[in-house]
Order: sequence, then structure tokens, then C-alpha cells
Amino acid sequence: MNNSVTNTARLLGAGLRALLVLTLVTGVIYPLAVTGIAQALFNGKANGSEITADGKVVGSSLIGQQGYSLAYFQPRPADGLGENSVNTQYKLILSGATNRSADNAELVTRVKEAKAKVVAENSTADYRLKPSDVPADAVTSSGSGLDPDISPQYAEIQVHRVAEKNGLSVTQVEKLVDDHTQGRTLGFMGEPRVNVLELNIALKDLVAKH
Repeated sequence: MNNSVTNTARLLGAGLRALLVLTLVTGVIYPLAVTGIAQALFNGKANGSEITADGKVVGSSLIGQQGYSLAYFQPRPADGLGENSVNTQYKLILSGATNRSADNAELVTRVKEAKAKVVAENSTADYRLKPSDVPADAVTSSGSGLDPDISPQYAEIQVHRVAEKNGLSVTQVEKLVDDHTQGRTLGFMGEPRVNVLELNIALKDLVAKH
């Protein structure tokens, strides 16, 4: 009987010591080590890839924003769960795509209306945008509804409008787009892209200097 109690106590003691050691290693030491490495080597990414302007954090390079005036470059539509009655203006309660098929009547109608709007908004006194020049990302939302980037083609068709509304030359705005166009990741993954928030911050700075 005494041996049984002693063995049980010894096993419980060993289990408790193992629990404490593993809790310390996996719950304290490991998280602190990973956090320290991330802060030291990848500080920006570890802290949410924040973008600052005028000394303030204005967003993240990973999350798109809505609500820009037509004097600025426009992002992709947010037609999925990224913007609805529950989650408006990217409050990040939800995200997601529309989950509608390409032949869905509602989606087709929405895309046609969006294309007409893009053509109307981006045609200026000296530039007429053709419907065939409107890229897909100008009229469809991304899988998450929160894509921060647009294609160089979508940025390019906005150049004349942005230039006209800000009193800039087309050449100036085109250079701005070129300077903020990122190539494929590692040269072969994904597609060239333009971060809308970073581009609009640069545009604001250019207008202030003009």
C-alpha cells in the first residue's frame, strides 16, 4: 500500500515537473524567442506592415481601403464579404469573395454596371477610355475583398483622370505609377502590381509640391 502511494506520488510529481518545464519552454521561452527574432529581422512585417504618412499610421500595405475621392487612384471593388451591411468600410469583421459563378446573372449585371462606371469616371476632355481597355480587377473584387493592390493596367487607365483633377501632367502621373509598380515576386510568382495606398500617398506628396 505504501509503495503504491509512493509510486503514485512520484509519478504525479514527475508529471507536474514535466508540465511546468514544457509550459515554460513552449509557453514563454519559445514565443519570446520567435517574437524577438521577428522584431529584429522582420520588424515591419511583424508589426502589421504598417504604412505611415505625416508621422501617422494610415493603414497596412496588406489591406485595401475604400472611400478615396476621384482625385486619387481607386482600388478594386469590395463586392464580397469585405463590404456589406455587417462589415462596411473594411472594419475587418468579415472578408471573402462573392462566391458567385461567372454566369451568375447578378454578377454579370454588376460587372457591366461597374465597367460603365469605370469608363465614365476615367474618360476626360482629352482621353476617351474604351470598355475593352478596362481590366478585370477594375470591375471585380478579390478573393478576400481586401486586396490592397491593383494591376498596372488599372492604374494606367486612371492616369488621365488623376492628372486632370490634380492639375498635373499625364507624364508626371505615369511616372508615379511606374515608380510604384512592383514586379512578380522572386521574378516569377504572381503578377505585377501597384499598392493603391502607397501610390496615393506619393500622389498627395507630389500635389503638395506642385
